[in-house]
Amino acid sequence: MFSWDDSPDLNITPLVDVMLVLMAILMVTAPTITFQEQIALPQGSKTVKVVKPKTLTIRMDKDQKIYLGKDTYALDTFADDFVNQSAKFDKNSEVYIRADETLRYKNVMYLLKSVKAAGFEKVSLITL
Repeated sequence: MFSWDDSPDLNITPLVDVMLVLMAILMVTAPTITFQEQIALPQGSKTVKVVKPKTLTIRMDKDQKIYLGKDTYALDTFADDFVNQSAKFDKNSEVYIRADETLRYKNVMYLLKSVKAAGFEKVSLITL
């Protein structure tokens, strides 16, 4: 029989479990929420012409032949030849090196070192 003196047990475990799951979801999704504010930017001058610096692409095939534009160089003489040819190019231009994946690491690094020794600072290796 039911009496008014008995106090019912309140099981809060399911409530705590649900709250912990909701808190975990909130903690994971909160950093990904981005807020955008509407900003009115001022009008700029239309007379400024942006000049993109020229790029220079150097390719080396699996036979260690180096191609610079239409010219072909051997790996052994590339350093001296490139120093002579580099006078034609702007030293601030970006240089991209494309090398075959079967080449030895030391050959690609020799090519990179030769380009940097000629005075180019912005040199990148291009990969797929």
